[in-house]
Amino acid sequence: MPRLATSLLAIPLMAALGGCASSSGPTPVYPQVGGVTRYVPALDAVVASDARIERLAEGFTWAEGPVWVADGGYLLFTDVPENRIHRWSESAGLSVFLEPSGYAGRDTGALREAGANGLFAESAGAVLMADSGNRSVERLELATKRKTTLARAFEGRRFNSPNDLVRRGDGTIFFTDPPYGLKDLDDSPVKELAFNGVYRLDADGRVHLLDDGLTRPNGIALSPDERTLYVANSDPERAIWMAYTLDTDGAVTARRVFADAGDLVGDAAPGLPDGMAVAADGTVFATGPGGVLVFAPDGTRLGRIETGGPIANVAFGDDGRTLYMTSNGILARVRLQITGPATPR
Repeated sequence: MPRLATSLLAIPLMAALGGCASSSGPTPVYPQVGGVTRYVPALDAVVASDARIERLAEGFTWAEGPVWVADGGYLLFTDVPENRIHRWSESAGLSVFLEPSGYAGRDTGALREAGANGLFAESAGAVLMADSGNRSVERLELATKRKTTLARAFEGRRFNSPNDLVRRGDGTIFFTDPPYGLKDLDDSPVKELAFNGVYRLDADGRVHLLDDGLTRPNGIALSPDERTLYVANSDPERAIWMAYTLDTDGAVTARRVFADAGDLVGDAAPGLPDGMAVAADGTVFATGPGGVLVFAPDGTRLGRIETGGPIANVAFGDDGRTLYMTSNGILARVRLQITGPATPR
């Protein structure tokens, strides 16, 4: 999760507009930002030509890890450097849900980002958490805010700083482990693994290494049939997304480059391959250079959703046809023509 932004106070945008939404009041009008670049006409079936990108809240250092909590009708997302999880809803606006979200001990000078990063909603009132600061995979109970550690090491060596994760229907968890949470990154003296990995965590607690060849494994997502695992590589020298074919046990049987954004990398298109969300029809929404790149299931580049800055991650919410975007210092959203998974996440 590369970042460049400076710290600001987290401010509910609706307060700045002079009022708060309520269940009985009118729907607030949010400022419009960015736009949509269309590479092929087929994008019209995904994002309407008159789609409006709205800025919902602002003031974050590096907003990340959005997840829609369907039971409560709200969005959770992280601010990793600030060690917070925020909560946002149409009716209540913005609030701090959990602080600290990750590491809560004394400053040892080893961490670059102490907070939690990617989140994934489970049923029964819990979310999975890639806890960058604690260098672990955790389960967070939403009602009590109690954490349970699911994994913290591979073959006796501590993870670097888990970044993003996704859960398959059978309970298998897949996650990425780049060095972004550590000061000095790969050169950190506390880095115990010689590589940056993509992992599978089985329901029985066993951890399996799936790939140790990506320099900066980052965002991760599953196809609708859960047979393909997508992983972003946030390296400007190799700005790609990998696709891994999985067997029933979650082992990788084949791998290929799903898409390459090397031609887009540059100052004119801030951002790198990062978080992802996959629609019910297999359309992939992948944050990358310039915004959210929209790919057909075969990897064809359809278009790009832009907010004017780098976008770290995305999640479906509401009725499944809203795409929420954590974009550097802001939270944004856009309505789509297609829907996300059966349970928005």
